[in-house]
Amino acid sequence: MKNFDVYPLFNIEPVKAQGAWLWDKEGNKYLDLYGGHAVISIGHTHPHYVKKITDQLNKIGFYSNSILISLQTELADKLGKLSGYNNYDLFLCNSGAEANENALKLASFHTGRKKIISFTKSFHGRTSLAVAVTDGASMQAPVNKTDNAIMLPFNDEAALEKALDHEIAAVIIEGMQGVGGVKIPTTSFLKKIKSLCEKFGAVFIMDEVQSGYGRSGKFFAHQHSDVKADLITVAKGMGNGFPIAGVLISPKFKAVHGMLGTTFGGNHLACAAGIAVLDVIKDENLLKHSEEMGNYLMNAFKKIAGVKEVRGYGLMIGVELEIPCADIRNALLKDYKIFTGSSSDKNTIRILPALNLKKEDADIFLDAFNKVLSKTLVK
Repeated sequence: MKNFDVYPLFNIEPVKAQGAWLWDKEGNKYLDLYGGHAVISIGHTHPHYVKKITDQLNKIGFYSNSILISLQTELADKLGKLSGYNNYDLFLCNSGAEANENALKLASFHTGRKKIISFTKSFHGRTSLAVAVTDGASMQAPVNKTDNAIMLPFNDEAALEKALDHEIAAVIIEGMQGVGGVKIPTTSFLKKIKSLCEKFGAVFIMDEVQSGYGRSGKFFAHQHSDVKADLITVAKGMGNGFPIAGVLISPKFKAVHGMLGTTFGGNHLACAAGIAVLDVIKDENLLKHSEEMGNYLMNAFKKIAGVKEVRGYGLMIGVELEIPCADIRNALLKDYKIFTGSSSDKNTIRILPALNLKKEDADIFLDAFNKVLSKTLVK
């Protein structure tokens, strides 16, 4: 048997990681400015994280949700306090796509409706309904295509007003679009979604899978716009590499036994990882650090020749170049051993490092980026 070949792979195999750095099996050292799709939130192998999971594994690693797991209560309590959503409930699952599936299902249960509004350049996951509301035809099998998914232009208030009525179950939008190239919904647009959802009894879902957990300098990206959503989905940085996800659920939703379920969601090890991440974010003041380092990087990018636009909050940054970015990213990886991210916008590089990125590591990257871009523009 061999692995199903669905991923284009770099010919690199990391075998060790620490902080913002990776080492491959040949001993080469790489600076990680991508964090495996924004997953690494507190740095690779953070000592508190490693100890928390190791200690838990020496006690009990797994049992299903048919018994009490007090770690779930601790995680929910800490997440509520740190995020500012302390009066919400938490449903734990395993991935961002699964979180979005459950949020959309809850919205349909709550409203008794079927239709979902999402937006161009969105990415909400690859599972059945999540991919149906994702702007990516190549990811959608025939079984995923449905008239219940309505795709509207991003940040277009007039189109939203025309489409949102009493047939809509939910509107789902990312706090910042990740795959779409770090595109930010305007405050006006988010407030329009909120007011129209309230008017027509629809559910407002914020997908904070990539943009949440302190990455934006606030706990959630939508908090830059001072709005509150009915459902908020989280994953990626939630476990710093351990698979864990969740849905934060407004008090307006009534829980009924059997309406949602999961085998692995909220298991002992996942909760230990999630608690460790929240501990480190709080103890190391990573919301403030993410904001400060993000501002430092974005201000530096704006001064570099060849950069057309810089978008983002905190350490979720899209750098749009005047040229396609593939050769720039490849040169950074090959010549300077630096990982960066791509997007559906061929000119935009995504920068998604751990929230505790050090200034000296940021400077190493900025120096390399400047050299690569300058050399490319001269050709």
